[in-house]
Amino acid sequence: MGEPAARARPVGASARRLEDAEATDRVERAESAGPADGVAERLDDVEVADLVGRVEAELSALESMPGATAARALDAVALLTRVYGEALARIVDRVAGDRAVAGELAADELVGHLLVLHGVHPEPLPQRVARALDRLRPLLGGGEARLEGVEGGIARVRLSGTHGCGTRPLEDAVRDAVLATAPELSRVDLRSGEPAFVPVEALLSRPSAAP
Repeated sequence: MGEPAARARPVGASARRLEDAEATDRVERAESAGPADGVAERLDDVEVADLVGRVEAELSALESMPGATAARALDAVALLTRVYGEALARIVDRVAGDRAVAGELAADELVGHLLVLHGVHPEPLPQRVARALDRLRPLLGGGEARLEGVEGGIARVRLSGTHGCGTRPLEDAVRDAVLATAPELSRVDLRSGEPAFVPVEALLSRPSAAP
């Protein structure tokens, strides 16, 4: 999508208002424009995020409205969502034999979120989290972020060997990366350092009987 050349930006609140207005205008133009030569105008990531925010706001407004009309509108949205979910499931079935294509689809943030939403993501959750952590290696300064397990919607991640890195920014980056690739998780619990080593002898030995 050809954007105009970069221009001087106003600062502060005025800049934010202008950027928001420009993003909204791009989405509205994309919505109103018909397909050109059979190809619909595409949205970039900023426009998609703006559109998702507007959808969520409209759904929230509908949910707060009383009456049968709002209820029927929500039912229509739910039915349409099921149709799209079935369409996505069929796409996943068709590309299942091509790991490269399936991987590209799953790696796209928007597509991946929709696949998770409809329960048809081709990658198991632990595999997705491990892949997200692996992409963070350049930020870990030689350290490691390792998935220890997932239970009850909570991922347990252990950070080790990351001394000297900014702790809070690093932890935020790990949480953001994991939740972005696995939005069905509710929380990421981070643990620091190596797990305590327990000798095998200690595990096998029985406590001595009390005198």
